Amino acid sequence: MLSITQLTFRIAGITLLEEASAQIPAGHRVGLIGRNGTGKSTLLGLIRGGAQPDGGSLELARGIRIGMVAQEAPGGPETPLDVVLAADEERTRLLEEADTASDPHRIGEIHSRLAEIDAHAAPAKAARILAGLGFDEAMQARAMSSFSGGWRMRVALASVLFAEPDLLLLDEPTNHLDLEATLWLQSYLESYPRTLILVSHDRHILNAVPDHILHLDQRKLTYYPGNYDSFERLRAARIEQSLALAAKQDERRKHLQSFVDRFRAQATKARQAQSRLKAIARLAPVAVLQDDPSITFTFPTPIELSPPLIAFEGVSVGYTPGQPILSRLDLRIDPDDRIALLGANGNGKSTFAKLLAGRLGPMTGREHRAPKLRTGFFAQHQIADMDAEASAFDHLARLLPGAREQAIRTRLGQFGFSGDKAFVKVGRLSGGERARLNFALITADAPPMLILDEPTNHLDIDTRETLAEAINDFAGAVILITHDWHLLELTADRLWLVGDGRVQPFEGDLEDYRRLMLGQRGGAAASNRPAKQGGQRGADRRRTIEPLRRRAREAETALEKLVAERDDVERQLIQPKLGSIARISLMQRRARLADALATAEQAWLEAAEAVEIAAAE
Repeated sequence: MLSITQLTFRIAGITLLEEASAQIPAGHRVGLIGRNGTGKSTLLGLIRGGAQPDGGSLELARGIRIGMVAQEAPGGPETPLDVVLAADEERTRLLEEADTASDPHRIGEIHSRLAEIDAHAAPAKAARILAGLGFDEAMQARAMSSFSGGWRMRVALASVLFAEPDLLLLDEPTNHLDLEATLWLQSYLESYPRTLILVSHDRHILNAVPDHILHLDQRKLTYYPGNYDSFERLRAARIEQSLALAAKQDERRKHLQSFVDRFRAQATKARQAQSRLKAIARLAPVAVLQDDPSITFTFPTPIELSPPLIAFEGVSVGYTPGQPILSRLDLRIDPDDRIALLGANGNGKSTFAKLLAGRLGPMTGREHRAPKLRTGFFAQHQIADMDAEASAFDHLARLLPGAREQAIRTRLGQFGFSGDKAFVKVGRLSGGERARLNFALITADAPPMLILDEPTNHLDIDTRETLAEAINDFAGAVILITHDWHLLELTADRLWLVGDGRVQPFEGDLEDYRRLMLGQRGGAAASNRPAKQGGQRGADRRRTIEPLRRRAREAETALEKLVAERDDVERQLIQPKLGSIARISLMQRRARLADALATAEQAWLEAAEAVEIAAAE
């Protein structure tokens, strides 16, 4: 299908591919991976024929159709259904010819071919794909000009899926999708009947869809069997093997050199010494594989606030008086919550996030907000709106006008901007670097609650893992909106469903939600009955775990108060002018606190253990 041989390609003097080779057979579903900036999109462009290599060759099987998502979808009077149907160029051409042909023989050929390609079933197929990507029947009939750029990109994706090319090239196809459309797309691609090359940083998709991984690293290509998890294991083994081989060769070189050093000057040994010098020269250096260096970052520790951070009683919210987007909100958020907002785009997730951030006030109902609550809000537009001529240091210094230079540089270092990197203009930063800078900016004042709206779009796989660790280590609450399933699995312990004008706890787990969504959108793995049964099991689990978590939080709070009280007593006891009566009273109080602490610590341990046992079951 595709043969890449000794391929070299340079852009502006920078070599992205250097004598890279790989063979991709027909029918393989391939995940193309590599660090941001290594040239994955460039390689797709070369495969498509958009550029010519500087060396080597790239050969495709004769007559294959290549499909790639168009950069823009039309915005005229056509409907999404019209645009998708037009993507099948042969069907469109035959239908147009059928309307004008007069030769009975040719008319017969046209209708025979239309039957062969199942042209009459095309509208239903196109509608199913659009529905999977979030277009209901009414949306499919609207003019393209009425849709935003993100929705038009979904139409462009639907078009290439409908055309079903022999070689499908997809470059980060989930960037414009919500979680629900991402789940459907993953299910669709799992059974794609032709050859697929998929560029993605979504670990869950890379485990579910590809049967092979093509790794672009250090300007070379390596083809691995299996999914992403399999790739990680195989690469780790190769790295270990290369290190062992290099160590063995180094030991051999030292042994030969030792003989040369000892006997080079002796006439009787000169020939043997020269022989060993030649042997040393023949020892070709071992190419030691290096693991990719990972960027780490941490969120600053916020001030401690008593629960709840936010509580709503009968709240409604919207933009136009009398026309709420969301109503009857009865919810609370505590300091250690990790809540994922589920629901299709347009259901009100962003509206609810703005309510949490204080950017929208309640129309009706009561809102309780902790007096010192601050929120950090991550949104995609913030990355695009950064001052391209200012550096990371400039951006953070504007938010911390009284801070010393070293304090600002230290904070930036926590997000991967060490040394001179802190002073590079934002216009020269990659999308992933801008995203990390945005994390530094939204946490500048150490807010006790973070609201993260699609935070992973510009992050590679390793940085997404780092983000998950930062979320889990964060001492405050996190509200998460993302299409990254793996991030949800690692971080979310509560699921809230936004839909039908409400925000309510979802009675089920992530797997239940996946089955529910695929059932609604006609995914390959859909099954309504298991989803209902699984949802009941998930609801039972949540009803069991939630009071246990609350009891553990209360026990931890009680323990922390006793520890603070004990520390205060200890500080008083070391005062030099403390009287004997006061000292005796404090020592008696310390003894009582020691007993209380032992009891409180046991209660906390038992509560935490109960949560772990319930979660495991």
